[in-house]
Amino acid sequence: MPETTRPRLWNTTILLPVFIPAFFFILLLVIGTASQPELAGELFSSVLGYITNTFGWFYMLSVAIFLVFIVIVAMSKWGHIKLGPDHAEPQYSFPAWFAMLFSAGYGIALLFFGVAEPVLHYAEPPEGAEGLTVDAAKQAMQIAFFHWGFHIWAIYGLTGLVLAYFSFRHGLPLSIRSALYPLIGERIHGPIGHAVDTFAILGTMFGIATTLGLSVAQINAGLNYLWPAIPVSTGVQVACIAGITVLTMGSVVAGMDRGIKNLALVNMVTATGLMLFVFFVGPTIFILETFLQNTGSYLNNIVERTFNLQAYSRSDWIGNWTLFIFGWTIAWAPFVGLFIAKISRGRTIRQFVFGVMLVPTIFTFFWFSVFGDTALHLIINQGYSELIDQVQADNAIALFKLFEQLPLTAIISTITVVLITLFFVTSADSGALVVDSLASGGALATPAWQRGFWAILSGVLASVLLVAGGLKALQSMAVASALPFAIIMLISALGMWRALVIESHHQTVSAGMQPGRSSTGSNTSLWKKRLAGIVNYPEKDAVELFIKDTALTAMIRVAKGLQAQSWPAEVHYDEEHRRAYLEVIVPEQLDFLYEIRLRDYLRPAFAHPEVEETAADDSYYYRAEVFLRRGGQAYDVYGYDQQELIGDILDHFEKYLHFLHLTPGVLPWNMAEHDEMLQTPHDSKEE
Repeated sequence: MPETTRPRLWNTTILLPVFIPAFFFILLLVIGTASQPELAGELFSSVLGYITNTFGWFYMLSVAIFLVFIVIVAMSKWGHIKLGPDHAEPQYSFPAWFAMLFSAGYGIALLFFGVAEPVLHYAEPPEGAEGLTVDAAKQAMQIAFFHWGFHIWAIYGLTGLVLAYFSFRHGLPLSIRSALYPLIGERIHGPIGHAVDTFAILGTMFGIATTLGLSVAQINAGLNYLWPAIPVSTGVQVACIAGITVLTMGSVVAGMDRGIKNLALVNMVTATGLMLFVFFVGPTIFILETFLQNTGSYLNNIVERTFNLQAYSRSDWIGNWTLFIFGWTIAWAPFVGLFIAKISRGRTIRQFVFGVMLVPTIFTFFWFSVFGDTALHLIINQGYSELIDQVQADNAIALFKLFEQLPLTAIISTITVVLITLFFVTSADSGALVVDSLASGGALATPAWQRGFWAILSGVLASVLLVAGGLKALQSMAVASALPFAIIMLISALGMWRALVIESHHQTVSAGMQPGRSSTGSNTSLWKKRLAGIVNYPEKDAVELFIKDTALTAMIRVAKGLQAQSWPAEVHYDEEHRRAYLEVIVPEQLDFLYEIRLRDYLRPAFAHPEVEETAADDSYYYRAEVFLRRGGQAYDVYGYDQQELIGDILDHFEKYLHFLHLTPGVLPWNMAEHDEMLQTPHDSKEE
C-alpha cells in the first residue's frame, strides 16, 4: 500500500528514505577516500579483482539475457503496444530523440575509445592472434564492435523500456521501483522500493563519476596537446571538473527542452561532422571495406564472444575491458534508461527497441571504422608505429595523436576539446536530472537547486576517486555498483514479461465481451452531460473534489456490496498521488484494481478560442482518469454521478472475472472453482 504521507525535506520533492542512505553512503565514501587515498586505491583494486573473478560469469550471462529478452519482446505480438495510452504520440522528433539518447548514452566513450581501443588490442591481442599482424587488426575491430554494439544498447534499452512501459502505460512513478510492480504490487511504495531506488542512485552516481573521469582525462590530454604548458595531472583534471560543473549549472537551470535537448543536438551535429571529416580526409575506401567486413565478422561471432570468459586462459584482460565496459554500462543504465524513458512516451515497444538498438549500433560501428581503422591504416600501411607507444602510455591522447596525421590538426583538436566538454555538460546535467528524480520517488518536476546539488556531488565524487586511484578507482566502483543493479534488471525483465502476458490476455478477453451495460444509450440527460464534459476543461480543485467525494463514495458502496458477498474489498484514498482506488484481493490470483486518478494536461488551443490565455494557471486542465491493474484506460469519468461510476466499476469487475475464468494458464486456478465463482461468488469465497 502506498504511503499516505511522504516524508520530505522542507520545500523540496526529496524522498527521505531514498535520499538519506544514498547521500550518506556517498558522503562516507568521499570522506574515507579523501582521508586515506592510497588505502582506498588498494581497496578498490581488491574489490575489482574479487568481483571479476567471482561474478564475471554473472555479468556476461545477464547481458546475454538482456539482449535476448528485448529482441524477443520487440519481435513478438507485444511490439505494437504503445509506451503510453493507445492514442499517445511521440513527444520528440526522431532526430531530437536520437541525439538526446546518444549524448546521454556514451558519446564520451566513443571519443575516448574510438582510437585507443583498436590500437591497444592490435598491439596486444587478448588471445588467439599474434600482435601487430593483420589477424590482430581484424580481432581488434571485432572486439571493439562487440564492446560497443548491441549488448550495450540492450542494457540501456531494457532499463528504458521497463521504466517507460510501467510509467506511461500503467501510470506508475518514473522510477526503477515501478518495474517490480507486477511482482510485489503496492509494496513498491515501501522499504523494498526505497532500497531499489537507492541502489539505482548509487549505480548512477558511480557511472557518472566514471564518465566524468574519462572526460577530464581526455580534456586534459587535449589541452596539453594544444598548449604544452598545461601539464597532464590530477590537479588539472580536478580543476576541469570544477570548471565544467559550473557550466553544467546553467544547463540544469534551463531544463530539459532548452538545456539538454539543445546541447544534445549540438553534440550530435558536431560529432557527426568530426566523423565525416576524418572519413573524407582519411582512407575512405578502406574505411568502407572494413566497415562491411567487420560488421559481418561481428554478427558471425556474436554468440561465441557473448559467452567468452577466457576460462582456459586466465588474465586481467577480461576484467579490464569486457567486464569493465559491461559493468560500467549496467551502472550507467539507471541514468540512461530513465532518461531514454523520459523522452520516449508515445512510441511503440517495437519502435523503441529498434530505435534504441539498431540506429545507435550502426552509428557506433561506423564511428569505430572511421577512427579505429584510420589509425590501423596509418600504422600498418604508413608506418606510424609510434602511435602505439603513445596510446599505451596515455589512452586519452590517442585521438589527438591521430589528428596529427590529418589536415587542420589544431582546428579539429580544438573542436574535439569543445565537443568533449559539451558531452561532459550534457552527461552531468542529464545525470543530475535522473538522480534527482530517483531521489524524489519518480517526481517529474523538481526544483533546479536539487538538480544542481546532484551535479555538484557527482563532480566531487569523480574528483575524489581520481585522487584516490585515477581511472582504476573509477573502474572498480563502476563494476562493483553494477552488481546489485544487474540483479534488479533481471527481476525487472521478469516483471515486465508477467505484465505483458497479463495485458495480452486482458485484451483478448475484453475483445470478446459485450459493451458495458452502463453506456449512455439514448438517455438524453446522459448524453448532454457527456457533451458538457467533452468541451469543458475543468480546474484541479473541481476534479480533486470529485475524486474525494463522488468517486470515493461510489467505490465505498461497491466495496460494501462485495463485502456482503464475502469478497475482501478495500477502498483507499492516496492524498499524495490524488487517487482513489478499490481493491479486491483474491488469494494466489491477480487482484482486481479500479482506480481513479487526477491527471493534468496542457490546455489545447481550441479550448476557448474566443479568450486569449494570459494566466499561467490556465495552461493546464485536469481529468479523473480510470486505471486498472493492467494500466491506464485513457478515459475521463469526471462528471459521472455515483450510479454511473458504480456501473463502470461493475463492468470492469465483470471483465476481470471473465479474465480469470478464461486464463487458467496464466494464473493457476481450478476451473471448477472458476465456474462456481462466476455463478455464486459468495459461496466460492466461503470455501
